[in-house]
Order: sequence, then structure tokens, then C-alpha cells
Amino acid sequence: MDIFAKCYKPSLVDEVREKKIYPYFHALESRQDTEVIMEGKRRIMLGSNNYLGLTTHPEVIEAGVRAFEEYGSGCSGSRFLNGTLTLHLQLEEELAKFLRKEAVVTFSTGYQSNLGIISAIVGLGDYVIMDRENHASLYDACRLSFGKMLRFRHNDMEDLEKKLASVPENAGRLIVTDGVFSMGGDIANLPEICRLAKQYGARVMVDDAHGLGVIGEGGRGTASYYGLEDQVDIYMGTFSKSLASLGGYMAASRQVVDYVKHCSRPFIFSASITPASCAAALAALRILASHPELPETLQNRAVFMRAKLQDADIRMRESNGERIPIIPIYTYEPLPTLVIAKELYNRGVYVNSTLPPATAPGECLLRTSLMATHSEALIEEAVGIIADVLRSHHVGE
Repeated sequence: MDIFAKCYKPSLVDEVREKKIYPYFHALESRQDTEVIMEGKRRIMLGSNNYLGLTTHPEVIEAGVRAFEEYGSGCSGSRFLNGTLTLHLQLEEELAKFLRKEAVVTFSTGYQSNLGIISAIVGLGDYVIMDRENHASLYDACRLSFGKMLRFRHNDMEDLEKKLASVPENAGRLIVTDGVFSMGGDIANLPEICRLAKQYGARVMVDDAHGLGVIGEGGRGTASYYGLEDQVDIYMGTFSKSLASLGGYMAASRQVVDYVKHCSRPFIFSASITPASCAAALAALRILASHPELPETLQNRAVFMRAKLQDADIRMRESNGERIPIIPIYTYEPLPTLVIAKELYNRGVYVNSTLPPATAPGECLLRTSLMATHSEALIEEAVGIIADVLRSHHVGE
């Protein structure tokens, strides 16, 4: 049998392309900002993770250009060998200080961070206990490790306790959860997770890719939001969202970080973050550290948009994070969701279509996300278009 046979079979992708409602790979022709030029037309950007709007900040851009000129275009090797710059060490030191952890190690992407952390920490005979709605990279990380994965129902602490109780007493246990869930915009029940971890002798890892710069004191993330910074053993995060660059990190105790640096294959065998990306992330971190009001502005924008959507009788997914800038809107079925997203795109609003398996059947969503730099006027304009399109399709009636 030809191994490529699967590539030629008719698929949903073929169907939606034929219907001209394919939602992916739209090309940007401008900077990532609140308004963009995409395929020749102005669009209000409600589908980016640029939460603090720092991708266009002059200090971030200047830092990247300066690093490009000083260090060149790349490191041409892994951190383990020739790819460590003073910039990497500086970023790690300042990020550890900001997060109030002993040490930080950086990875080339956020996805790779999860692969590198879990594959190093979780060995044969160990268990990872995962929230079902965790990011795909965490699932892949468990597959790369030699441990066993158990999944608990989303934010269901009774189910988590059942899973913990089923783990053999002599096995290592790592509870892994997103801090802010990327599709639903809700927040993990970290107080109860930490309580159960202590009761059952487990360690806790939080994927805070969508928490850094968004919640917590000065944007320090989910553990800070709950006042549990001393009870979360590992923070993971990315530079591609609030910090307006590319890369990822792990923050933990010095011993755990050192162990991962010497045992993580994705870390050892990958080239390091480019100088420009590293410098841009460092500049963005410094802006966040010196402007703690930025996350508050972002949260206020989220409250404002939710109120406008509610006034327009638009049904949002229920969430315990009303100040989270991820706001999912119900569209229910896959094909209508894609049709609606295409109409919004044509009318100048870019959103993300969320379909199964990222959602449950019959619960498709338009995932909208805000930046601190969105004006209230721009949000009102976008909500007006969204409401008009949803009404024309009788969504929610």
C-alpha cells in the first residue's frame, strides 16, 4: 500500500475549500496589530494572542534590530554547545526574578518547552495527570515521555482526586494543567489542584502560555492570581503571546531547571532562540515589569467586550474568567461556523473558528481574543458586525 494514499483521500478540508469557507492561512500584509491588512483589506484583529499589543512597540522593535546587528541572524547551534548568548542568560535571569522563581531555562518555542520539560521529568513508572482541555503540546509531551498519562474531566476536582487515588503509591505524580485555557478562556482551579497535590504527594506544573501578562500581580500569571506561587513547582510559558516574540520557558527551582537542561532531548538537540527574538522578548518583559497597569487595561477591555456582546444577546461560553481576553462565542455546528467566520472576514473582522475535536460536538465556537491596545470604539465596531452576522444566521435564537 502506498503510504501517501491517506493524503489523496477526500476530506473535510477539500469540502470547505470547495465551498470557499476555508478559514486557515490568511496572509498578513502588515504588522500584527489591532487593525491589520490581510489579503488586501483592513480587518479588525480579534484572533491574535498579542495580548499586550507589544509586537509594534518601538522599544521591542528597536531591541530586535539592535540584536540582529550585534549578534547576527542566528546562533547556529544548541544552547548546550555553541548557542548560548549573554542575551539568553540575561533573559532567563530577569524572567526568573519577575516570576519569583529560582531559575529559568528557555526553549526555542512554547510547544517545544512542554515537550522538553515533561519528557525530561516524567520517566518510566511515573504518571502525568492531565486536564482534558490541556493544550495539544502537553498531550504530545506525554507521548514523548516514558510515563503513563491519566486525564481528568475539565476542572473537575472530584475526578482529579479519583485519578490521583488510582496511582500506585511508589509512582511519581505530576499534575499538569493550563493556567488559562486557550479555547474556553476559563481559569484552572489551582487552589484545589495544589491542595490535592499536597495530599497525594504530587508535583504541579502550570502551562501559563495564556496567563503571563494577562492575570496575576502585574501579569505574573495564574499562580500569582491565586497567591500560590510557592505551591506551583513548574511554570511553563511562551514569548509568542504577551511578550511579542518567539520562544518558551520553564521556571522552577534551580535543581529542577539544571536537571532539565542536562536531560531534555528537545532542549539539547535544538538550536537556541535567535538573538533578535531573545532581545525582543527581553524588551517586552521589561515593559511589562515597569508597566503593571497593562494587564489591568487588557482585563478592562475584556469586561467591556463581554458587556457589549451580552447587550447584543450573543451567547458566550460560560467562564470563571470574565476578565480574561479570550471570549468564545457559540456557533454550534461546524459548517455554519465556517460560513459565519468567512462572512465576518469579508466584512472586516478576523476571528478564529473552533471546531471538534477542539470543542465538543455541537458546541463549535468563534474564538475572539483582545489586546490591551484595542480601543473601545474598535471593540464596539467589531461587536456590531458580529451581532449583525449572527442575527442573519439566526444563531442563538
